[in-house]
Amino acid sequence: MFEIACSKTPWRDGAALATAAVPPAVLARDAAAQAAVATVPAAGRERTDAQTETRCRIMPRERLRQSGAAALSDLELVALLLGSGLRGHDVFDVAGSLLGHFGSLRAMLDAQCEEFEGLRGIGPAKASTLVAVLELARRALAEQLEERPLIDSPGAVEDYLRLLIGGRGYEVFVCLFLDARHRLIRTEESTRGSLTRMAVYPREIVRRALMLNAASLIVAHNHPSGAVQPSASDRRLTRVLRETLALVEVQLVDHLIIGTQETFSFARHGLD
Repeated sequence: MFEIACSKTPWRDGAALATAAVPPAVLARDAAAQAAVATVPAAGRERTDAQTETRCRIMPRERLRQSGAAALSDLELVALLLGSGLRGHDVFDVAGSLLGHFGSLRAMLDAQCEEFEGLRGIGPAKASTLVAVLELARRALAEQLEERPLIDSPGAVEDYLRLLIGGRGYEVFVCLFLDARHRLIRTEESTRGSLTRMAVYPREIVRRALMLNAASLIVAHNHPSGAVQPSASDRRLTRVLRETLALVEVQLVDHLIIGTQETFSFARHGLD
């Protein structure tokens, strides 16, 4: 059994998050959308709240049809997902409040259904839609990995793992079991830990590799702190896994440490 530890960074106070403003980066990207809503002619300002909300919903849809989804801001995309706002608060207000609460688009998409409870304008249906978006992205990437050798697609593997565990608030150790052609057989979460510590059992990983008839595997764990430099225990675990798997003729292709933005690859650094 190995214990993996990583540095701890303070989390923002929950109450502060609830009243946080929309991040500056989001505001900058959404300036055009906000300006379009703010410069409604005088006659238009006399419309009912329902009419205003309908207009706001149509705007991003039309822009998406004309220019594609990439042309929309984060605010507009979230507004499209939500579909509707509240009486006195159009869908852009609700979308902006949601982004402000979580602090970033990524943090919002990493949230679980229960984290949306109590947020104004977000009921169970909208929360389920938001959670489903990231899961669809994960599954789409997993399908790509099943169709081609992972050893030839390191970028796709890292993207998949960032979506899978990069935003978790606790440490997770996962294994990607591969066939003889380095295609994905299955992804499994081997163990969970706390914010700073996690126990990993090499014997169990070897047992699962044999059960799945895997020829090789990639292992990964996240650092909730965001720092991806390996600790001494990370290095020891990598050596033990590589040597133990070699005894049963299973290759350790890589051990990846996943942060919110960066990734460390032991394979790129000699697997030591």
